[in-house]
This record gives sequence, structure tokens and C-alpha cells, in this order.
Amino acid sequence: MDQAEPQPFPGQPERPRPGALGPGTDRPKDRAEPLDCSGRIPEPDHPVVVGYDGSEPSRHALAYAAGMARRLGRTLLVAHVTSPGVYCEPLSGQVIAPVRDSAETQRWLLAELDEVCDRAGLDVRIVTRQGSPARELAAAAKEFSADALVIGAPGHLWHHVAGSVPGWLARHAHCPVIVVP
Repeated sequence: MDQAEPQPFPGQPERPRPGALGPGTDRPKDRAEPLDCSGRIPEPDHPVVVGYDGSEPSRHALAYAAGMARRLGRTLLVAHVTSPGVYCEPLSGQVIAPVRDSAETQRWLLAELDEVCDRAGLDVRIVTRQGSPARELAAAAKEFSADALVIGAPGHLWHHVAGSVPGWLARHAHCPVIVVP
């Protein structure tokens, strides 16, 4: 039985059907090349931002955000926030901040994304930051004018008692916050 094609709402542009632009493509060709005239890669326009830390709830959030970005035709912006790893060297008293290899972090995040979902046809960008996860995720969502911010639910009871990243983001983020269990 054939199903009717979904019709756009009045005033909304019509989206091309999957595969109508060529084999294996679901997006217009002008979006396949993310370069502007100067040769730079432009910032993503209204992406779906997902906070990822490697936990099971953040893996669920990553899968949800990838599907959401694909359905909306938006860029998936994977944000990985680490705490600043500063420590004091015991013999000299020198303060040391280990440098994290961003290329290694990007490879890890892309491998995690490949385990969770199919990346084909999905424009993926990665942002790594150091600091408070809640503040940095909110800042990334605001900086890139995100359509949505997707995060995993906190897994420990302590987060429910002492306050959590989702609770802080619900009060301070400038876009909808989706918490995935």
C-alpha cells in the first residue's frame, strides 16, 4: 500500500524526497561542500548540539541528536567538555596543565559516533572545550545559534540532589534542551 508523501506546512519550503537528488543523497548538492568563497569552512548554521562524555546516557543522547540532525537537515555539533586538568608537580611545585591531543579526541568522538549510528549524509562538526560542562555546553549552543541542545540524563543520585547539568541548562540555555535517559 502506498503512503502519501508528507506535505510541508503553508509557507514552508518543500524538501526534496530522499534519493531524488541522485543515488545515496538526501541533501541538496550545494550543502555537500561546506566551503565558502574564501576557502574557509563556514560555521554551522543552527546545528543540533550534543554534549558527549563517553557515558551510556551520553551515547543515547548522541544517537538521538544524530537522528534529529538528519531529520531536520542540520549539522550535528558534538561538544566534548573536559575539566581543566591542572595539577602541581610535587618536587618543583610547578603547576602543570597536560595538553590534550585534539586530533586524538576527534578520532575518538568520530569512532563513538560510528558505533552509535550511520554517519553517511550527516554533516558532523566537533568542538572540544575545557571548563564547566553546563556553562560550556550553553556557550556552544549560544555561539552557534543551536536549534536544540541534547544531553544524557545524569546517572548518579548525587546529581539529582546537588543539582545537575540538565537542570542548570534548562534554566540558562538559549535553546530547547532535550534530556535523553
